Amino acid sequence: MTALALYTTIYPGVEPYLADWYRSVRGQTDQDFELWIGLDAMDSRAAMDALGADPGGTWVLGEPGDTPALVRQRALAQIAERYEGVVLVDSDDVLHASRVATARSMLGANDLVGCALRLVDQSGLPVGVAFGLPQGAEPEDLFPQNNIFGLSNSAVRSDLLHRCLPIPASVVLVDWFLASRAWLLGARLAFDNAVGMDYRQHGKNMARVLPPFDADRIVRDTERVRDHFRILQASSPDGAIIHRVEAVAKVAVDIERFYERVVLRPFRLEQYLVALNALDIAPLWWSSVANPALRDMWAGEKEETT
Repeated sequence: MTALALYTTIYPGVEPYLADWYRSVRGQTDQDFELWIGLDAMDSRAAMDALGADPGGTWVLGEPGDTPALVRQRALAQIAERYEGVVLVDSDDVLHASRVATARSMLGANDLVGCALRLVDQSGLPVGVAFGLPQGAEPEDLFPQNNIFGLSNSAVRSDLLHRCLPIPASVVLVDWFLASRAWLLGARLAFDNAVGMDYRQHGKNMARVLPPFDADRIVRDTERVRDHFRILQASSPDGAIIHRVEAVAKVAVDIERFYERVVLRPFRLEQYLVALNALDIAPLWWSSVANPALRDMWAGEKEETT
């Protein structure tokens, strides 16, 4: 893997973390990449003020009316035309020094790769939890109901990225959408459980994976995941593996049951939250919302009356 880009998106609310992010970019052992920055409802001057410098590279400006997905679509489409691959990082996180070097090496034999994340608090202090591939699992095993390939810990070859684009404007969970399409296409997936990023947990995080969970979070996350599966089913890529398409449909039905039998029922949701917060939950997205250990609460054939 030779020609490589590193891409991030900057948006309002991320300013306090940009200086740490940029220091970690400049601290990479492998500096043979070109930096790309998408601006989502931000201008470059405000971004540079928060970064503390002009980082150079290529800036992709959002346009009036753009959704977050369109900003990322515009940038990634250009990157896929110009480079062999791209390393994806969130601008509120911190890259470990070998992140780019490891991603480059892994992309030599794989199409989509990821690394473990160390969860840190707003100030950057570790909280004692890592987010990675469960022991004994392969990346393919987690789909379609889970995702470990985020926009902060992934890298992708451009030939695969071409096949996964475009990102529909209404997509909210961009990372899960792209990774799911890669899985549907039978891409070669690989994951390094060595930590390559510090993943900052704060109020603007899209995916929270640590308790305590509350009702508002469960309701919001469930709506996002319902939308994810609706869009994924409506935009299955050409060449998708049929039995994987069928698996997506099966999980979508299960999510609708969770929504109808737990989320829409206040008393049942309260019971569910008590049980969920009592679990020792591995930090794995979507299982941290509808946890399989509690599946009997929504998957039974009989309708609940409460």
